[in-house]
Order: sequence, then structure tokens, then C-alpha cells
Amino acid sequence: MNKRKDELADINKRTGRNMPQAIATGAILVIGVLGVLLASSHAFTYLILAFMLIAVWELKVDMTVAHITIPFLGLTVGSAYVLLATWYSPDHVMGFAVSFATALVLVILCACMLNLAGFSTPQIVAKQAKKVELDAMKKRGLDPDQPFDSPALHRTLMPLGLRNIVATVLSVLYIPLLAGFLILMLTQKQYQWRLFMAVFVPALSDTGGLIFGAAFGKHKLSPRISPKKSWEGLAGSALFAVIGTVAFYGFGFTADFLHFGWWKPIVLGLVLTIVGTLGDLSASMLKRDLGIKDMGFLLKGHGGVLDRVDSILLCAPFVYGALTLFGV
Repeated sequence: MNKRKDELADINKRTGRNMPQAIATGAILVIGVLGVLLASSHAFTYLILAFMLIAVWELKVDMTVAHITIPFLGLTVGSAYVLLATWYSPDHVMGFAVSFATALVLVILCACMLNLAGFSTPQIVAKQAKKVELDAMKKRGLDPDQPFDSPALHRTLMPLGLRNIVATVLSVLYIPLLAGFLILMLTQKQYQWRLFMAVFVPALSDTGGLIFGAAFGKHKLSPRISPKKSWEGLAGSALFAVIGTVAFYGFGFTADFLHFGWWKPIVLGLVLTIVGTLGDLSASMLKRDLGIKDMGFLLKGHGGVLDRVDSILLCAPFVYGALTLFGV
């Protein structure tokens, strides 16, 4: 019994997760998402919308931790507008393009109004500058009570108002833009197989990375940004992703697969592995900058909704684009 506990503790340490919780939560998510996707494309649209609105809330809370203000109401309305306009528009692609452009302008204006209303006063900027300066001094082992001036620090400190607007633009690009490609796939023929690749292949890739990383991980992929990731885990991610794309493509688009199209899902699987891995590293870097471990707490063993959907969002435009180029 003690040996099993020690083995489980070692696996939890190497993966950085509570694995029993992560497996249970993952199983519930897979069953729920699969059930809704098979039941109705209309219902799945609103499931995507619900997840994205939760993601907006998580992002707002995370930004607040770092003293960054984004227009929560404007971003919520803009995200809902993009997703619903894409779904209900007679021309889905045009509806997506126009709604995203108008939502982007709307949310940026909201961010500017928040800053004009007093969210970037000189006092707030000075307070934030002092906090950053003290943090830098502590990292260098300097006494915070002694005078210290760092020209490099002041050059790299972005004005707070501009930083709020940049974070707002990033939020619009991250959530409604990428989620819009999931909605576009829902409007196409054989949408279930397209969404299987967009939603479940990133999850399979993560699973392969966890299994191979826990069992064989010795060579760190990026020790500074994400010390848990290894080259062995990356190999497992690629293997599971390719198996997933080949299976989904073979069953969903059998005619093209058999007619010299067998190589297409292999290429797509490798592309999704690279995109998902770079996305995970980027998310880890962002969380380090914000000073947080997870983007949220709603999903036990996984963190928040954003922690679970980040790779899905980043892979969505690649799945949509690849299948469009493949002509299926």
C-alpha cells in the first residue's frame, strides 16, 4: 500500500498534477462534451459560448492579479456577439469576419474609456512602478530600504494605460477570434469529425505527453518556462496526436483517406503537436508573468477552463484551415 502511495506521489510530482483528480475530471468532460456534440450542433454552440464566457471571467481575474484592467463587460458582450453572429449569419464566414472586426473596435473603445475614467492615473502608474521596482530588487538580493534606480527597469515598464489596452487586444484575439473557428466548423458538413479533431486531438496529445513524460521524461524541453515538459513527453504527444487525427480522418473522410489522402492526417497531427506544445509554453510564460500557477480553479486537477481549452483554441484555426485546404 505504501509503495503504491509513493508511486502515485512520484507521478503527481513529475506531472505537476493530482492525477486521480485530473483523470476523473477529464473523463467527465469528455463524456459531457461528446454527448452534447453528438446530440446537437445548436446545443454545442451554446456549450462553446458558456465555456468562453467563463474563460473571459477567468482572464479578467488573472489580469487583475497583475494590476491589469480589461473591460470585462465589453469583452463578454463582444465574445458572445462574435460567436452568435457567426452561428446565425446566413454567410457564416462573412458573419464571423464582420462581427469580429466590430467587436474588436468595441472592446478597444471600452478599454480606452476605462483608462480615461481614471484607471491609469499617475498615482496608479507610480504605485505599479514602485511594486515592479521592489520585486526586481528582491530578486537581485538588494535591500528595499536602500535607494535603487534601474534605467533598464524604467525602459521596460510599459505605461499602465497602454498595457491595459494591449492586454485587451490580446484577450479579443485569444478568446472570441479562436473560438469562432470552432463555430465555423459546426456549420460545415460532417462537423462532428471536424470537432473531434479540434477538441479531442489536443486532449490526446496532452495525454500522450503526460504518459511518456511521467514514464520516460529525462531531457527537459524548456526548463526555465515549463520544467515539467520533456522531449520524451513531446514524442508521446506527437504519437497520440497522429493516432487521433488518422483515426478521426479515416472514419470521417474515408473516401479521401483511401484515395491517396492517408498522409494528410499525419501532417495535421504533427502540426497540432507543435502548435499545442508552443501554446502550452506560451501559456506557462504568461502565467509566470502574471504570478499565478493556474488560470482558474473550476476544473479539479486541471486548473481553470482556460487551462483546459488553451490548446484547443490555438489548434482550432489550424484544423479548420487544413481541412479546408484538403478539400473535405
